[in-house]
Amino acid sequence: MAKSRGPQVPVVVLAGFLGSGKTTLLNHLLHRSGGSRIGAVVNDFGSIEIDAMAVAGALGDSTVSLGNGCLCCAVDASELDTYLARLAAPAAGIDVIVIEASGLAEPQELVRMVLASEQPEIVYGGLVEVVDAAEFDDTRARHPEIDRHLALADLVVVNKLDRAPEADRVLALVRSLTDGAAVLPATYGRVDPEFLFDCRPSEERVGQLSFDDLHDHGGHGGPDEGSGHLHSGYDTLSFVSDVPMDPRALMRFLDSRPEGLYRIKGYVDFGAHDPGNRYAVHAVGRFLRFHPEPWPPGADRLTQLVLIGTGIDADALAKELDACRGGEAESDEQAMWGVLRYVPGSEDEPGTPW
Repeated sequence: MAKSRGPQVPVVVLAGFLGSGKTTLLNHLLHRSGGSRIGAVVNDFGSIEIDAMAVAGALGDSTVSLGNGCLCCAVDASELDTYLARLAAPAAGIDVIVIEASGLAEPQELVRMVLASEQPEIVYGGLVEVVDAAEFDDTRARHPEIDRHLALADLVVVNKLDRAPEADRVLALVRSLTDGAAVLPATYGRVDPEFLFDCRPSEERVGQLSFDDLHDHGGHGGPDEGSGHLHSGYDTLSFVSDVPMDPRALMRFLDSRPEGLYRIKGYVDFGAHDPGNRYAVHAVGRFLRFHPEPWPPGADRLTQLVLIGTGIDADALAKELDACRGGEAESDEQAMWGVLRYVPGSEDEPGTPW
């Protein structure tokens, strides 16, 4: 059975070719973090670190800037580990780390570097690939490797849709090139941070200054963003059960989740299969992670999940989750094997599926 460990800081890799809108998206996340503190590793390709300057005002000392080189080529895994250790140190108060790669970086190598990290304080949080919808055909002609990048991604953000004359065709083409990843339409890099990480500080950090304290947003939209609420157009399902979940049935549900379901988060009670722990669950696109943690004293033994997506059949998903309740009343370690595959550092974990 997996052992519980202290909270880990997720590391999200943000990739995409030159001009796709990665820095715009990162800045958007910083200003819409909902109280979460974001650390960033910003990797400009060139001697003038434009991207780093663009985010420095929001991040302050929570940014690591790597100029004049491609992160996957110019920095080895041990050096990246040093930067991640600095940002993940408890004293830094960081809730999530975003690695913004240069437009020439190789996403697969960046992901391997994060997975190879020897820092117990961090955990890989998924690969987000940003696509310029207006220039997608030209980008694909110049960089055919984008097809491989899309196949590796956990979440694909199709940015600048407002400038694409054939937006529906581009969206359909991008979806055909992914390997089951969620595809999220966007303009001006406006992605709800809830799709990438939990937008709340951990309990021990409540009371510290957050990005929301430092910036007066003046409403939902920025100067170029319009006034639309970030949640408009998205479907949300909340699921609560006081009956423990069957791990085998829940894994079947998670393995077959529909394409439009971008995000799953919450806590799962597996009852007698692991009575001492509840399991925090985090899914972005096809990326999935469980984290066992002791039940808080006096907490109700509940499964509480939130599902976010577009075009999803909430009623059908609720019925499928209802069917996952129950199962064996006694401990069955084999029943948990499917769950433990997605627990970072578990002795039973054969590797990180991605």
